[in-house]
Order: sequence, then structure tokens, then C-alpha cells
Amino acid sequence: MKISGSQVVIECLVEQGVDTIFGYPGGAILNIYDELYKNSKRIRHILTAHEQGAAHAADGYARSTGKVGVCMATSGPGATNLVTGIATAYMDSSPIVAITCNVATSLLGKDSFQEIDICGVTMPITKHNFMVKKIEDLADTIRAAFLIAKSGRPGPVLIDIPKEVTDPKNLIDFKPLKKMDDSKKLLEKFAPNLKRVFSVAKPSDSEIKAAAKLINSSKQPVIYAGGGVMISNATKELFDFATKANIPVSESLMARAAFPSSNPLCTWMVGMHGTKASNMAVTECDLLITLGARFSDRVLSDASKFAKGAKILHIDIDPAEIGKNVSADLHLVGDLKAVLSRLLPLVEEKPRKDWLKKISAWKKEVPPTYSKEPKDSINPKFICEEIHRVAGDSAFVTTEVGEHQMWTAQFYPFAKPRTFITSGGLGTMGFGTGAAIGTQFANPKGRVVAIAGDGSFRMNCNELATIQHYNLPIVIVVINNGTLGNVRLWQKLFYGKRYSATTLDFGPDWSKLAAAYGIDAYKAKNAKEFADVFAKAFKSKKPCVIDAKVDIDELVLPMVPGGKAIYDQIMQVNEAAFR
Repeated sequence: MKISGSQVVIECLVEQGVDTIFGYPGGAILNIYDELYKNSKRIRHILTAHEQGAAHAADGYARSTGKVGVCMATSGPGATNLVTGIATAYMDSSPIVAITCNVATSLLGKDSFQEIDICGVTMPITKHNFMVKKIEDLADTIRAAFLIAKSGRPGPVLIDIPKEVTDPKNLIDFKPLKKMDDSKKLLEKFAPNLKRVFSVAKPSDSEIKAAAKLINSSKQPVIYAGGGVMISNATKELFDFATKANIPVSESLMARAAFPSSNPLCTWMVGMHGTKASNMAVTECDLLITLGARFSDRVLSDASKFAKGAKILHIDIDPAEIGKNVSADLHLVGDLKAVLSRLLPLVEEKPRKDWLKKISAWKKEVPPTYSKEPKDSINPKFICEEIHRVAGDSAFVTTEVGEHQMWTAQFYPFAKPRTFITSGGLGTMGFGTGAAIGTQFANPKGRVVAIAGDGSFRMNCNELATIQHYNLPIVIVVINNGTLGNVRLWQKLFYGKRYSATTLDFGPDWSKLAAAYGIDAYKAKNAKEFADVFAKAFKSKKPCVIDAKVDIDELVLPMVPGGKAIYDQIMQVNEAAFR
């Protein structure tokens, strides 16, 4: 049958199992939006308040499900407004497909109205991108984009389509994809340049045995789990592996929720704001088993002193990560789920009583601020624990970036995978609310709590319009400490308390802003008030904003100062020492 390019887009999206798209229309993409209107029963389009919100929503959809999230925008500023969201997904290996439309090919390169070389702009922050100049290439390009986004190490793919390719008068014979196995033919069509983004290596039996021997011979091993555990759906394999061999599990920010926080083997987060238990375990281990992690500078700090006395076993799907930041004594390149499944039968059960006794002792060393109960503000630890008490293990938690993000990672007892949605690599303020929208649409029977800082929430509060319009039962908790907290922390400790451009002693009044959007809102200035209003908000199953007062000088501790070893942690502050 002959159909237009815009119809091809719809048919290919349906073919790929897409049921939800987040986006914002404009002139160059109108032909596709016209087809979306006609096909509204097949694909649901969610209109966000801003294109960046659409990109973050697609990302939240992807992270919470493991499926490919989809967003779209028009040319020029519409396309560039997607860029931060695409970069966020790229840094955290989240599979999204972004579809943009451009001016007609005859207008390209002429500074035409709303023209931008979005492929050139996004080349460094996509796994791959395409400009489709011929309608004959459109269907296979879309299919290849989805295949690339979800295969190997996942990531974002952008497809840019000049307007005449989607013109209703420009028709082509469309052949539906009969089998998904036809992806091999796509590989041949786009090979050899794209072969690397499809292929996944498999370690040999001898390599697997060598890794098992290294693990079995260690006395004080530690697992450093990264986001790859979640991405490869290897959380069960991680649990079986760690519990069989009695190996403590430290987690990167992206791996929080990969291992049950309540399990005695879990030492929670490692690195700059990691726990004493995680940082000391990595420091004193004799074997560091690194699973799907990239040795971020936020974890390493002083790389020369990181796990100094340990051998390092690095397992990752991406060969480019091997040796990039830290040299490994042994590495395995392959899908983490498959590799752990092969390792598990070869790993010996060991009690490791002395090692676990050390771990247990380190777990008890926490900053004194943890137990502080302020009368005129709320302890962040209480906020996280109270949210969990009411919302339970199955709730999804999204965050922005800043102190509230670190408090959530430090205090929230995550129990299930894919329930913590946050920006790690890029550290994107403005991520959490859009991500909450995508997560809620992806999990309509689930509940989403968005924990935001007042600084970050200024960047995306326009998405309250989206939340209200679709009546999403998202509870947004604004940690309102009147400052850009993470930056203020550094200014407090290392810049003589010169709080340059970090104090937010001006509006808005969050409850009044929420009311303007028709959303319920509450204020809480102490623990009792917060407990009361959060329980009420969560029970209502309606959109809600809670303005939670936190002291401006509440600190994120422990903290490793920049350039120090991860065992050199600040556990409490003697301010005079940092002047």
C-alpha cells in the first residue's frame, strides 16, 4: 500500500511497540502531528510544557521500564530544547529515540527560519543520529534507530526528517516488518559503520574460570555495582552472586536500588557522598569486583589512592570502559546478566565472618547530623524515611540534582530495581519532574514521588501544567532550604562562606504557584507537619506539591573534598578549619 512519510513514521512506531510519545508540535513537524491526531487510538501523545520536559519524560519512561522512550519536537529551537535531555540520557545509557523534523532539503544550509543542524549539534551526545533525506530510507532508519538505542550499551538516537519527506503528497509503498529478526538485514544495510553499536562480546570459558578463581581466592572482596546492573536487568543475578559468596555490595548513584538496602551485605552508596562502610570497604578490600560501572570521578576522587591494595575485576558490556579510568587486573567484556549467570555456579560459598564484622562496624559510623531533630525545620533523613514508610517499596522516586538528590541516595531504603530515577553522569537540574511524568505514564498503576530542591524546581515547575492536565497522581516534595545547597556547601567549606549567587531568598511561594495550576499544595515546617501532609497527599491520589522547610545550613555528609582519597571523609564540620 502507498502511504506518506508521516504515516510511515506512525506505522514504524506502532511496529516497535511504542504506545506513548512525549512532545511539542511546530511548523516543520506538523505533518507527523496530523497523523498522530488521526491515530490517537494507537499512539498516545503527551503534550509537555517544554521540549526539555518531553525528553526527560521519555527518559523516565525508559529508565523505569527498560523500554525505549520516545520524544519529538519541531526544527530549530524545538530541536535544541531536546539537547539537554538527550545528553542526560547519553551519560546514563538510557535508550530513547528523539524524532525531529527540519526545514525542506532545498532550504538546508541557507539560514532558513527555524533551521538548525541538529545532527551536528547532537553528534557527541547520541549513540547515533540520522538525517533522512529520502522517503525510501525512512522506515528502515526508524527500525535501525530503535535497534541501536536498545542494543549493547543502550543510549539515545536522534532521527531528523526534512519536511518534504513527510509531505502527504509524497507517497511510497510501505512493507511492514514481518519479523523482528529482520534486524540482521538492517545491520547489513547500515554496516560496516554501525556494526560496533549492535555487537556484544562474550567472554570465553577460560576467562570466566579465571574470574571465578580470582573471586574464590579473595578474603575481603567488595562488589562495586554500577548502573549497568540495572540496564542489563541483572539485579537478580547480582543478588544471587553476592549472597552466595557473602560479598558486600557498594553502589554507585546509578545503582541505588539495584540491591536491597535492608540486606546486611548492602553498604549503600560509594564515593564523594558515599557511606563510611562503602568507602572503607573499597579502601581495604583485596578484590574489587566492578559490575557495569565506569569509575566516575565522583566515585574515584583521588584515583591514585582508590582501592590501592586491591586487585580489580571489571565486567562491562562496553569495551571502551575497560581501562579508561582505572586499570583492571582482569576484565570480562559482555552482557552483565549473562556473565553473572555463567560465574554463579563457579563461585564458592564463603562465610567471611571477619570481613563482614568490619563492614558491620563501619556501618555504625555516621555523621552526627543524622539524628538531629530540628524544631523549626525538617531533617532530610526523616523526609526520606517518612516518604518510604507511607509510599512503600514499590513507589518510584525521581529526583532533581543537588543536596536533596544526595540525601535521597543516602537515606532512602530502596528495595526494588528501577524505582530510583535520577540524573547521574550529566547531573541535570530540571530532570526530575519531567522524569516523574514519564515514569507515571509508563507505570499507570504505580505511584511516583518527585523529590526536588527549590533551586532545581525553578527550572521545570512549568511541567505542573502537564501534571495537572493529565491528572497524574504525582506528589512533588520540594526540599526548600532557600539555597543552591550543593554549591553553598562548597562555598561554606572552601570559599570562606562567600555565598556568591547561591541564596534563593526570593519567590515563588510554591503553594501559591501550585494553586495557580489547580494543584493541591501544603507547607510543612517540622517533622509532624510533614508526616501529616505527606500521608494526606499520598492518600488523595491527586497531583500535589509539598513545600518542606529544611535548614539552609543542613549539610550533605559524609563528604570527600575534591582531590582527596575516598577514605578521607568529612564526617562532621569544624567550620574554623575551612576558613
